Amino acid sequence: MKSSRFDYALLIAGFLALWQLVHWAVGPDVVSSPWATIARAIELLRTKTFWAHIDATATAFGLASVMSIAAGIAIGLWLGLRRFAGDVADPILGTLYSIPKITLYPIILLMFGLGISAKIAFGVIHGIFPIAIFTMNAVRNVAPVYRRTARVMGLSSITTAATIMAPAALPEILAGIRVGVALTLLGTLIGELFASTSGLGFALIRAMDVHAVVDILAITLLLFIFAACVNATLRLVERRARHGG
Repeated sequence: MKSSRFDYALLIAGFLALWQLVHWAVGPDVVSSPWATIARAIELLRTKTFWAHIDATATAFGLASVMSIAAGIAIGLWLGLRRFAGDVADPILGTLYSIPKITLYPIILLMFGLGISAKIAFGVIHGIFPIAIFTMNAVRNVAPVYRRTARVMGLSSITTAATIMAPAALPEILAGIRVGVALTLLGTLIGELFASTSGLGFALIRAMDVHAVVDILAITLLLFIFAACVNATLRLVERRARHGG
C-alpha cells in the first residue's frame, strides 16, 4: 500500500514537473503554469456560476449514464442469449461504435434542439455501444453449463438473463460499464460544446473563444480529476466483483 501511494505521488510530481517545463518552453499564452491553473480551479469552485455549470453537466451525465447502462446491458444480454441475432448484430454494433459520433451532431441538434435533451442524447450514443458489446461477449463467454441448467429448470429467457447469465458475466459487464461511462462523459461534454448554453463543456468553449488559457486548463484539470475519480470507483467495483467481493 505504501509503495503504491509512493508511486502515485511520484507520478503526480513528475506530471507537474513536466507541465512546468512545458509552460517555461512555450510561454503563458499557450500553457499556464500548474500553480496558476490550480489556483484558478480553486477560484472557479468558489463561484456560484461555475457550480451551476457543474450541476448542468452532472445532471446530463448522470441521466445519460443510467440510460446507457440500462439499454446497453439489456441489448447485450438479449444478443448474447441469441447466437444468430448476436452474430448478425456484432459487426453492426462494431461499425456504429467506430463511427465518429460528432458526424451525428446535425441530426441530434435537429431532433432535440439546444438543451439537456441533446446533451443526454450525445452521451447515450457514445456510451451504449461499448456496454452492449462487452455485455454480449461476456454472456457468450459464460460456461454452457449455466444455460443447460436454466433449460433443465425450465426458466424463461428473462429469468435466465437476470438470475443466471448477468451475475455470471458481471465482471466483464462492469468492464464494459467502465468504458461506456467514460465515453458517456465525453459525449455529454461534446453535446455541451455544440448544443448547449450551460455546463462545463459550454464554459470550456466560452473560455476558448476569448483565449483564456488559465480558464481552459483549469476547467480541463477539474474534468480530468472528476473522470479519474469515476474511473477509479468503477475499477474498484470491477475488481471486487472479479474477486468475489
